[in-house]
Amino acid sequence: MAKVACPTGIDAWLVTRYADVREVFADSARFSSQPGSIAHRVYGMNPDAPVIEGDFPRMDGAEHERFRRAIAPELSPRQLEMFRPAVQRIVDDVIDEVAAAPGPVDFHDRLVMPIVTRVIAALLDVPYADRELFQKITMTLLDTRSTADEVIEAGAPFFEYALNLVQDRRRNPGEDVLSRIIAHGERGERPFSDAELAVTSAALLVGGFAITAGVASFGLLALFEQRAQLDRLLAEPELLGSAVEELIRYGTSSLPGTVLRRAAEDTRIADLPVSAGDYVVTVLHDANRDQALLPDPDVLDIGRKPVPHLGFGHGPHQCVGQQLARLELKVVFETLLRRIPTVRPAVPLDQIVYREDFVVPGPVALPVTWDAVLPAQAAR
Repeated sequence: MAKVACPTGIDAWLVTRYADVREVFADSARFSSQPGSIAHRVYGMNPDAPVIEGDFPRMDGAEHERFRRAIAPELSPRQLEMFRPAVQRIVDDVIDEVAAAPGPVDFHDRLVMPIVTRVIAALLDVPYADRELFQKITMTLLDTRSTADEVIEAGAPFFEYALNLVQDRRRNPGEDVLSRIIAHGERGERPFSDAELAVTSAALLVGGFAITAGVASFGLLALFEQRAQLDRLLAEPELLGSAVEELIRYGTSSLPGTVLRRAAEDTRIADLPVSAGDYVVTVLHDANRDQALLPDPDVLDIGRKPVPHLGFGHGPHQCVGQQLARLELKVVFETLLRRIPTVRPAVPLDQIVYREDFVVPGPVALPVTWDAVLPAQAAR
């Protein structure tokens, strides 16, 4: 480990080895999530700010578990499998729209962002027309240059929107995820307040699309860079499941690749002393490229048997939406390569520019082109 100065001015221990990162994630009693996972990178986030009601990602112990018990079942593989046809329709619709457009298109902005935004809107049954509101707060929260005032300015109308949404679902429950979370809370010993549910639904909206879009863009770029892997996936579509896991592991830098924790007590990591109150920054990219995890970690191998990577974290705070992300990535890549098998970069790869000052790295734009788009029914 090494002591480092973070962009926002705090000093922290940098933890990079797979076993050490996994240990930090696994023990929320020793390493608290209260500071917020990206407060070391985003200027407008204060790691010492009180945890507001409903902000379950910053909670530990029983309070955090209270929210996860209500949310996790609604985002389980079994529950989401029933949502797969809706995801498939969304992906096909967006590809049809793009097919009608002339010239190369930006895979991130024109394909994957509309897909993941429509998916989270459908899951929570909110109008896709309202996307600008939750896209704005997401981009503000994930922009490392955002100030506290900018976060508040973008967050206030979004919180009001989420609060109105919760109150409407209490009066008119449906089959959407938010309605079911409300119902689950009503059955518990402490039903959720409107404010708690508003913050929770806001967290689901904000976290439900930008990161997945970044992983998809980085994954396609990795396949372009290693054409043999793309050709293999086109020839062996049955490898899709392992390919998605490998792209998540290999491209963890396209996730919020460093995560902040705070030591809740005097403890040790890798036999080095860490004092209570010390900040700890885990590096997911390095952990997933550790030779202790696999012998050739810098090799992209879509046929590799999936390993227990840390792309979605580990332990009590493991990403609650990871199964939704997996579903979206599988449907996006399966449909893209089935309907547009000639997809390729529209510019030389050395001209791709990467984002700076953004929590989710990736290409600023990923222009793609193709020879033809197969119709959805014919492709099936």
